[in-house]
Amino acid sequence: MSAPATILPGATLGVLGGGQLGRMFVQSAQAMGYFTAVLDADPTSPAGLVSHHHIRTGYEDREGLEALRRLCAAVTTEFENVPAASLNQLAAHMPVSPAGSAVSIAQDRAAEKAHFVRCGVPCAPYAVIETEAQLAAVSPSLLPGILKTARMGYDGKGQVRVKDAAELATAWQQLGRVACVLEKMLPLAHECSVIVARGRDGSIVNLPVQRNLHRDGILAVTEVYEGNLPAAQVEQALAAAKSVADGLDYVGVLCVEFFVLQDGMLVVNEIAPRPHNSGHYSQNACDVSQFELQVRCMTGLPLTQPRQHSPSIMLNLLGDLWFARDGKESDQPVAPAWDQVLALPGCHLHLYGKRDAKRGRKMGHLNVTGATVEQVRATALRAAEILGIAAF
Repeated sequence: MSAPATILPGATLGVLGGGQLGRMFVQSAQAMGYFTAVLDADPTSPAGLVSHHHIRTGYEDREGLEALRRLCAAVTTEFENVPAASLNQLAAHMPVSPAGSAVSIAQDRAAEKAHFVRCGVPCAPYAVIETEAQLAAVSPSLLPGILKTARMGYDGKGQVRVKDAAELATAWQQLGRVACVLEKMLPLAHECSVIVARGRDGSIVNLPVQRNLHRDGILAVTEVYEGNLPAAQVEQALAAAKSVADGLDYVGVLCVEFFVLQDGMLVVNEIAPRPHNSGHYSQNACDVSQFELQVRCMTGLPLTQPRQHSPSIMLNLLGDLWFARDGKESDQPVAPAWDQVLALPGCHLHLYGKRDAKRGRKMGHLNVTGATVEQVRATALRAAEILGIAAF
């Protein structure tokens, strides 16, 4: 396919996946004047409910993909486990970003680690385990470690901490003897991430580096402001993220997650070939959000360097909050006290339109902005207190 022309507002843009990231992409595209189409089998998917078109089929359904092709001028994805073959099928007819080749690497931890090595980006020492022989050959220097399934793992799923060879063997059995990656456990100080957007012409821009706090393997808090990380770490993270994107010949929005070690060294953890939970603050704290960048990448519009105009803290809102009231657990979900939260200055509530609250389910996020870091932090802590979120 020859290089496509810029796709201007008025065209229809498609997204594979109907979750909250797809919903926010759709809302951003619509604000810019595009029509939208979502392919997702769930009739109540958050993105499908707000899109002009909702194709209710699975990601591999040929008729559904053909319907998406007929409707759209370009297609993206909001979910890294969309089959790369489906993206490749669409790419024969229109711009698809990110490409199936990049998504397939992000879907496989072993391929992902190998890509980091090729790019010269440091990652945790690791070993691939696919056979009994590879299990037996694991170096003791990698223990204690974390055994992760090579495919279909996210938000802490498909991961087991192991102290020694016996625990490693048991964990591999528990995970079904599927292909896994064993990563050496490192002395972590905290975590951070970078979101970059890379255009068809190789131009690249980035959001500020985000400092992240995870709880039970799920992102809980993101803090973004001048000085949230030392300048040297910020430069290292940006350089590494851009190297990873360039190495993939990536087009689209890419999140690169890092561990910051106690000695200040950064090692890359994983990539997400899409907008990311840690970039949600950009909706209210930056002049260009990660979702607008996604639209610009897929349409060939110019990429402008986002500018952060306010310090910001993002709180992830899980379904657990619906079951906690006045410090007590409840069996029946009750809506949190949004009125009290929204009485606080600089609080921006984003709920995802999911009908049923479930523990551990991402229901929304709260972006807090303000004139100073101190003000933002005080407000975010007060909001967390109202909602029953642990202090940070």
